[in-house]
Amino acid sequence: MTSEGSQPDRSGGFILNSFSWKKALLTASGCLLAISLVACQDKELAKVPQPEPAPAPVQEEQPIEQPVNPMFTAPLTGLAVETAPTDRPLAVMINNAPAARPQSGLSAADIIIEVLAEGGITRFIAVFQSEGGADAVGPVRSIRPYLIELGESYDGVLVHAGGSPEAYSILQKQQKQHMDEISNGGPYFWRSKDRKAPHNLYTSVEKLREGAEKKGYSHEFQSPVYMYDEQGSTSAGEAVKQFELHYLLNSYKVTYDYDEVSGRYMRMVNGKPDEDKDNGHQLGAANIIVAGADHKVLDDVGRLAVNVDQGGEAMLFQKGKMIRGQWVRKEGDIIRFVQDGVEMKLVPGKTFINIVPNAPEFADHVKLGEQS
Repeated sequence: MTSEGSQPDRSGGFILNSFSWKKALLTASGCLLAISLVACQDKELAKVPQPEPAPAPVQEEQPIEQPVNPMFTAPLTGLAVETAPTDRPLAVMINNAPAARPQSGLSAADIIIEVLAEGGITRFIAVFQSEGGADAVGPVRSIRPYLIELGESYDGVLVHAGGSPEAYSILQKQQKQHMDEISNGGPYFWRSKDRKAPHNLYTSVEKLREGAEKKGYSHEFQSPVYMYDEQGSTSAGEAVKQFELHYLLNSYKVTYDYDEVSGRYMRMVNGKPDEDKDNGHQLGAANIIVAGADHKVLDDVGRLAVNVDQGGEAMLFQKGKMIRGQWVRKEGDIIRFVQDGVEMKLVPGKTFINIVPNAPEFADHVKLGEQS
């Protein structure tokens, strides 16, 4: 059988008829034409200018990260600060008579000590080291021998307006570095017109440092410091979210309420928030130490002797917990809270020390409130 359009030749092969031959020629011609066209297109394309290839993206050089400067630690609070806190502390005697409230500048103090003065009133020793500038501090009031001891234990320049005869004797005979508005520091204080004397005398950290510099007082920080830990000593404590302190007069009922958000015990006096007069900030501290000390009336004026050396019963409040222990103060040292002879750590933050009489009983001055 033969294929369509072909016939066998004499040798047994096949020959193409005229139709098949023409078809083959047309097919071959078409292929040659297609090849020629492609070749021509390639030549034409070669003549057309081709765009230059886009340059490879340049990798921007990444800046080398410089190590962040380590934060410094404020020695009297344990808190991080941006600059090295090397200034010498200032121990300012602050009036706490009802007519002197609210006071100015207390929210900037690192440590506040509250202790009785004559007549049943209390006085503050506000220790400034890591904060404070041109803002007012006061009202400033007079000094007593035990206030000298407490303020000087933090290596503070003593700041006051007047003092008891015994206090003046100590300042002069022992050549204490102090600034007294009455005798040697008048230019660095001012009187406010919105209050009556003696409740209107103010100064500032900035002015006090200027005065200390001109007097040639040492400005190097040499105060003893506390041990700090984020958890403090709470593992040894019991939950107490609120407590009250009673001094001798009804107008000195102090309440501390623990604030979970800030981690501080917020201070109230006679049921009202105890606020800084100038910025409205309520006073509060991460650590509250309540210490019992012997008090003795010295004269008809009601001046006191307070034993701030013997130590005694104490309570430490921090992070919503209360730890029972003792307070001690060795020569040249600050008041420290210990339990079974071991110093307990404080939580980083500000510290308030409330010194209350041992008589009639230490426990009579502390009333524990909300517990959980």
